[in-house]
Amino acid sequence: MTKKLKVGYFADGPWSHTALETLLQRGLCEIAFIVPRFDTQDPVLKQYAERFAVPFFPQENVNDAEFITHLQGYGADLLVSMSFDQILKKAIIDAAPLGFINCHAGALPFYRGRNPLNWALINDESYFGVTAHYVDEGIDTGDIIVQHKVDILEQDDYSSLLEKAFVKCSEVLAEAVTLIAEDKVNRIKQRDIDPHGFYCGMRRIGDEVIDWQLPARRIHNLIRAITLPGPAARTTLNGREIAVIKSRFLQGASSYICTTGEVVGKDQTGVYVKAGDTVIQILEVASISPEGEIGNIEIPSFRIGTRFN
Repeated sequence: MTKKLKVGYFADGPWSHTALETLLQRGLCEIAFIVPRFDTQDPVLKQYAERFAVPFFPQENVNDAEFITHLQGYGADLLVSMSFDQILKKAIIDAAPLGFINCHAGALPFYRGRNPLNWALINDESYFGVTAHYVDEGIDTGDIIVQHKVDILEQDDYSSLLEKAFVKCSEVLAEAVTLIAEDKVNRIKQRDIDPHGFYCGMRRIGDEVIDWQLPARRIHNLIRAITLPGPAARTTLNGREIAVIKSRFLQGASSYICTTGEVVGKDQTGVYVKAGDTVIQILEVASISPEGEIGNIEIPSFRIGTRFN
């Protein structure tokens, strides 16, 4: 019978809700305390803390020595991170006897860092990874406990990958906790998979702007990578910003030289825009309010000859 571990949970957002529910439903652990992100202080996680009568500890710096000593008083066997945002230092990494683990939606040692699902789509990957690993003082560099790969289909976008990742992260974390409880972990050094791997930084304001000189496939991948609930790809028309919500890559379309960013065709399903090599079809767009809010989504019907900046 698998030993039930006492877990300290450092977490935020829907990823952590699904994963926590899975751990509890499978009877894999009891929660010693919950530490939310300090800026959001996730109200759903607070409800879990109230439901199970465990402490809820928003903490601006979890590496604070006094805070760590306080946490150790709750006797957690294992510390778990799920979408937590602070860089962890040695003292808190070593604060529980079975260590500190994290679940990351990237195929480590690749896609370390931020926004791994967005970057996987931008890079036109055929799959994304979900990895449970031990935390060390690097960024997503600790030994791997378990890793699963999930197919990325042509019709997938950021929204559909999030749904897949919510489920798979909870499964991978549950598997990792089970292996730790049964003392069956076969630790894999990331350098044994690849000596370098790679890191992707956080996407920032401005990264969403479409460069129409890029190849159509790259533009399509950007659009699907940051569509809702992301910020959505952006372009401008007569000085007005437009969100591009959905596109279609036209396999086998001819490559030719013409003005990039120009509407070169239209039908009832959308408009066709010249990219750096060939043409991409834009299926859905939305207006953007002066406050930056995305408006109603509609099928574009811009006239042929319209030029996006």
